[in-house]
Amino acid sequence: MTRSADIDDVDRRILDALLSDGRAGASDLAEAAGVAASTATKRLQRLEQSGVIEQYGPEVDYAALGYEVTAVFRLAVAGDGIPALVEDLRATDRMVDVYEVTGSDDVVAIGKFTDTTELDAQVKRLLTHEHVRSVSTDIVLDTVCEHDPVPVLEE
Repeated sequence: MTRSADIDDVDRRILDALLSDGRAGASDLAEAAGVAASTATKRLQRLEQSGVIEQYGPEVDYAALGYEVTAVFRLAVAGDGIPALVEDLRATDRMVDVYEVTGSDDVVAIGKFTDTTELDAQVKRLLTHEHVRSVSTDIVLDTVCEHDPVPVLEE
C-alpha cells in the first residue's frame, strides 16, 4: 500500500494550502480544508509523521543573492559510477537538483552560479571526474517557472 492510499481530500486541501503558502497557520489550513483548526492541526501532524511532509523551507530567489547563472548538466557515466557521482554532485554546494534519469544520459543536475567563471570551473571538475564519460551543459536564458508545486487535490 502506498502513502497516497491514506490521503483523503481534506489532507489534499491542507497540502495544497501549504504549497500555496508554506507559512499558513492552522486557521488558514482549516479554512482551506473546510475543517476545524484542531482537525487541521492533527491532520498536519499526521502528514508530517507519515513522511508525506518531509520538511519546511524558504523559497529562495538565487538571482537576488548573486547567483546569476543557472545551468543544466546532462552527464553520461561510466560503468557503475552513478552512486559515487550523484553523491559528489549532492555535496557540491552549487547543485540545487540532481536526478538519475533514463535515456541517453545517466544523470541530470541543475546548478546555480555567480558567473560563468564559476560555471566553467564546475564544468572542468565534471569533465575530469573519474566516473564521467561526457558532460553536456546548457545555460538557462530565462526561468519561466521554478519550484512550482504540483497540486495534490484530485479534481
